[in-house]
Amino acid sequence: MSVLPMKRVLIVGLRKDRKQILELLQRKGVVEISADRSEPHKDQDDTVFHQIDMSSARATFDKNVTLASQALDVLNQTVPDPEPVTMFSGRQKMTLTDYETNVAKRDRIMEMVYRLGTLSKQMTEIEAELPRLEMQLETLQPWLQFGYPMNFEGTRCTRAFIGTLPNEVTSLQILEEIGASAPDITGVDVTIISASTEQTCIMVVCLKQDAQKVEEALRHMNFARPALSGGDAPLKQAQDTRAKIEQLQTKAADIQKEISSYADRRDQLKFIIDYFTMRSDKYEVLSGLHQSNRTFLLTGYVEDRFTSALESLLTARFNCIVEFSVPDESEDVPVALKNNAFSAPLESVIESYSLPGKGEDDPTLPVSIFYYVLFGLMLSDAAYGMIMAIGCAVILKKFKNMEDSMRKTIQMFMLCGIGTIFWGFMFGSFFGDATKVIATTFFGRTDISLPPIWFEPISLPIKMLTFSFLLGLIHLFTGLGLKLKRCIREHRILDAIYDVVFWYMLVGGSVIYLLTVPMITSMLGVSFVLPSAAGQVAAVLMIISAIGIILTGGRESRNWFKRILKGLYALYGITGYLSDVLSYSRLLALGLATSVIATVFNKMGSMVATGLGGGVIGFIVFLIIFIIGHLLNMAINALGAYVHTNRLQYVEFFGKFYDGGGRKFRPFTENTKYYKVQE
Repeated sequence: MSVLPMKRVLIVGLRKDRKQILELLQRKGVVEISADRSEPHKDQDDTVFHQIDMSSARATFDKNVTLASQALDVLNQTVPDPEPVTMFSGRQKMTLTDYETNVAKRDRIMEMVYRLGTLSKQMTEIEAELPRLEMQLETLQPWLQFGYPMNFEGTRCTRAFIGTLPNEVTSLQILEEIGASAPDITGVDVTIISASTEQTCIMVVCLKQDAQKVEEALRHMNFARPALSGGDAPLKQAQDTRAKIEQLQTKAADIQKEISSYADRRDQLKFIIDYFTMRSDKYEVLSGLHQSNRTFLLTGYVEDRFTSALESLLTARFNCIVEFSVPDESEDVPVALKNNAFSAPLESVIESYSLPGKGEDDPTLPVSIFYYVLFGLMLSDAAYGMIMAIGCAVILKKFKNMEDSMRKTIQMFMLCGIGTIFWGFMFGSFFGDATKVIATTFFGRTDISLPPIWFEPISLPIKMLTFSFLLGLIHLFTGLGLKLKRCIREHRILDAIYDVVFWYMLVGGSVIYLLTVPMITSMLGVSFVLPSAAGQVAAVLMIISAIGIILTGGRESRNWFKRILKGLYALYGITGYLSDVLSYSRLLALGLATSVIATVFNKMGSMVATGLGGGVIGFIVFLIIFIIGHLLNMAINALGAYVHTNRLQYVEFFGKFYDGGGRKFRPFTENTKYYKVQE
């Protein structure tokens, strides 16, 4: 539970070594290079140091990353990756020797990238052309018996109309329609090429002087010219089209084969993506460095624990100067957290809200203690907890190369699962009341069940509600205690009394006073009533604290009238404590929701199984309902437990002591996807 101390680092090195120094810093990943590194001399013109524009080089590297990624996608589509990158797999470790070996091959690898890009483009063109040719072939099918070119328009004395009519018609019907439209026309010949229920393909031949009237008659019959053209007969066109299709299919197969031949070089594609990503990041840093003709300057932040090792490493390899200093109070120093194995998984939860600001403690340890307890209370089923804990443990054991952030997330849910197991047995819930239902339905035993170690919330909801309020008070008072600790550490004793002690007295006194009222204790299901003397003491504490809050709540104002008004408004904050405590009723709501829904699915399966007469079929149906129902219940309520646990931490708990506002420590490191270079 600590915010790691930071030191400002200044590195002055020879310009000829800048590439090697930056690459070393990138591999080590311990230095955050300052954003203001480009302005070392703001008050005067710098005639010695200058910056170099690396935007053109970075654009080239980014383009290479894009091309290599596209090439890898092409290869993966043809030959699926036997070891695809997943959320659990993490990056493979690569030695510095292997890295340098692959760097020497980068030109050959880029040739492969360009070739795969060319093959992909050719394949795309083929895939676009094949459907067009197949459609053309399908369009030619009704015309295969036609012996003339599709652009045939007639002879010197005749005019030919080649096209289609909707539906199936005969030549006699066509002649009758033409005759009815133009009775003075003679010498019209109609040839049916093919006919179907959808269309009839025809050729109509007439004398040239009758062409206009015939065309008008055909138009009234919804005559349409075919979408085909060309100087060859349809059969010849179909043969040529089939030949083109076969040629393209052969070419596509050859392309697929050539693409597949690069499968054994897939790792090189992954490497080149990471290589140019690293170079792009490095050149981004280079563009901000101040450099002279022979030297360069680099400033940043490093964790105090790494200062000695970093200085030894750099000075042993390079002729450079490495200096460390304590950051000024005005500096925006980045924040890095370090916690034990129990609390570290919750660092992402803290970061999602905000990292500690200046002077604030790391709240990860108290958050983790309450987080696992609250999550377990909301899910509160031992079987669900076992599934979560065992599943996460298997993932952690199987994927040992997992990225640190994902590993912490899985560890968090594993510990949440352990908390769920604890509360599940405390409340006697194992897939709801599955033990009792299965024993009754299939074995006729009513005396077998899983008794709760403590009590059953469904039977005693008021007791569960009271426990939720008690846990909420402990949670809130812990937050106030952390604020008290910070005030004392910063020697703000009066602030500790005004902002913490008075609220302890007011809220704590209110609770004690309520416990002296029989009606309240009866409503809460509490088996005891505090003596009236305790209530009198509590009342005195409440009055003293209320007066103290009124007098000090607006102490920043010099005007006494404004101070009292602000103090009265501060006292109104007691309603906020009431709403905060009531917020913990969600522990009861979500815990009961999990148990009730589980019980409902158990009952549904039992009723169906009983209706089928039990036996093997009844058990199978029960099992199907059981599995589907409990999977849905676990998924929905685990999500609810996660969301509402975060809410109780962010709103109720952090609201009592935590401001946040810290900036995450982001070292210059390998932001790669596939490999992690290590010395």
